[in-house]
Amino acid sequence: MANDSATPSKSGRSAFRRALSTPVLFEGEDGKFTQSWYPICLSSAATNRFVRGFDFLDGRVMVIRDDAGQAHVLSAYCPHMGADLSIGDVVDGTVRCVFHNWRYDTQGRCVGMPSKDPIPPTARLFEFPVQEKYGIVWAYNGLEPHYQLPDLPYPNDELVFKVKVLGEDLPVDPWITCANTPDMQHIRYLHGVEINGDNPHEIVEWTDHSMMYSFDGQANGMSSHNRLGIFGTSLYYQTTQLGDGRWFGFLSPFGLPRPGRCTGYIVVCARKDMGTPEEVDAFLEWVAELETRVVLDDVMNMRTIHFRPGTLTRSDLTLGRFFDYMRKFPRAHPSAEFIR
Repeated sequence: MANDSATPSKSGRSAFRRALSTPVLFEGEDGKFTQSWYPICLSSAATNRFVRGFDFLDGRVMVIRDDAGQAHVLSAYCPHMGADLSIGDVVDGTVRCVFHNWRYDTQGRCVGMPSKDPIPPTARLFEFPVQEKYGIVWAYNGLEPHYQLPDLPYPNDELVFKVKVLGEDLPVDPWITCANTPDMQHIRYLHGVEINGDNPHEIVEWTDHSMMYSFDGQANGMSSHNRLGIFGTSLYYQTTQLGDGRWFGFLSPFGLPRPGRCTGYIVVCARKDMGTPEEVDAFLEWVAELETRVVLDDVMNMRTIHFRPGTLTRSDLTLGRFFDYMRKFPRAHPSAEFIR
């Protein structure tokens, strides 16, 4: 980290320079993006009846579900003339381009054209690695994922989920929003969460693709045990055991449509055995409202922040290490020539 420097001026006042830490690359800054799992759309948006298009990594992709129920994320532009396949139609399980009726299967291979010409071997789309989890279709920026999305502490069939997309994109990269989690001072002072004891820097668990920590605390008049962290550069993960015995999970993934923008999702879940279906649903509504208020606190800041990490203190120990994590995170853009 750079140090402040001061030089006396003729007036006797010192001229200070701002101390800035070693820069962390923004998404797309070097033509590459962090190699993370990114949410593309809700699972309900993926169907085998029609194709849908979405902005991703400063380009365009499409989502379609095959007849076996598997979701696929493919580059959206036809290799023939660049028509947007996401405005095409689905014919016999293939996506048909509206311009010249070339057809592509769910692996991105051109499998037919009305002209009966030989199909060029380069008539292929980019197929992203895909996971479908928490009611969301995810795509990985790369050829082979170097990590998988995390599991919750209970099997999914024992849980009830509610999932929604936040309305307006935020004008920051996903990792900047995720940097709120290692920022323990922000958790205390913006969100009003009382962390029992000192900031738990020494118990943070780090891998090359995640950071996690736990703490006991109080918020909104309730005691709780919390486990939270970041996976990749785009997923906030939290589980909370309330003092009255109730448990919930909260996930907030962030999509990356283009540099300097992110699309937020909210996923809340609870155990089915916590009461009647009506009681569980009411609890989930309460959790969703609670966590939405927390997210809106962050949204207020993310809409206006001029993000330039600078003068860090001892209380920023975990945040500073997160910046190191980001500096080392793998970056690539193998789909660039296909999706732009």
